[in-house]
Amino acid sequence: MKERKLGLIGRKLGMTQVFDSEGTAIGVTVIELGPNLVMNKRTKATNKNGRTDGYTALQLGFGNKPERLLSSPEKGVVKALGGNEKARRFVRELRVSDATLSKFEVGAEISLKDVEWKTGDLVDVAGRTKGKGFQGVVRRYKFAGFNSSHGTHEYFRHGGSIGCRKWPGRVIKGRRMPGHMGDDNVTTQNVRIAEVRPEQNVVLLHGSVPGSKGSLVVIRPAIKFNPQA
Repeated sequence: MKERKLGLIGRKLGMTQVFDSEGTAIGVTVIELGPNLVMNKRTKATNKNGRTDGYTALQLGFGNKPERLLSSPEKGVVKALGGNEKARRFVRELRVSDATLSKFEVGAEISLKDVEWKTGDLVDVAGRTKGKGFQGVVRRYKFAGFNSSHGTHEYFRHGGSIGCRKWPGRVIKGRRMPGHMGDDNVTTQNVRIAEVRPEQNVVLLHGSVPGSKGSLVVIRPAIKFNPQA
């Protein structure tokens, strides 16, 4: 099996613009990536209790967490890591191959220098989209609405009929109707890296990045161009 490439957890800082080699200004999203702390390792090997995780993964932490916010289980985890300064606000598991897993030990820090990304590479960005609250079908699904002409009353932005006459006599599942919009887990694929700045732990992405400023994102090599990533 090929080496499964590792990703990083980061924070969306906002947008700016940079100039490419031809002098064209392009809009980019600034992502603060790492350093990530290896909180734990998942392996297929049997541990001393006779149990196995059944898969290989690295449990990464990002962002400091104050001691006063730690729960009792979290205090036990950070104590094993070496102290409360090891506490992390965001913890995510990223599946990796055995070869990648063997490169890092629990308590080690992973930065941009360890993933070897460069300008022009494609990555997948996973995050949570902005929440829009409860919305109607016009904003949620781009319905055209009804005619705003003479004789139309209180029916300008309605969804229309949701019935299906005699059979099956119910509303079909998946019918597009008003409801909660946004605040979903989304992965944007094939986002191009415009620039990598390892000394600042920052990467600039040219493309759509889910979430608002300050939101958590997970970036991995593009799966369509790296099938084992």
